[in-house]
Amino acid sequence: MAQTEEETSFFERERDRLAKEINSGFEDLLSSSNVLNRKLEEVLGMTKEYDTIASLWHSFYELMRNSGQVDGDEEETPGLPGTGGHVVATSAK
Repeated sequence: MAQTEEETSFFERERDRLAKEINSGFEDLLSSSNVLNRKLEEVLGMTKEYDTIASLWHSFYELMRNSGQVDGDEEETPGLPGTGGHVVATSAK
């Protein structure tokens, strides 16, 4: 006994329409969550790159800080140029 479009009840048509709408909503949600996952993976990848760059700059900073230290009786340079702690030595006459 096959039912035609006219024989289906309002409830069945409405149920089918809502099921399609829900299915479409879940597909949109899945697509959006996939995009979000890709963006999060990109961000995590970038933070690893920034860690490498930060490590490089830290090494450079340590090298510059240690190169300013002097052995013996001479004064120690209080800071790096450009940081506000560097004092230019003047010669006393």
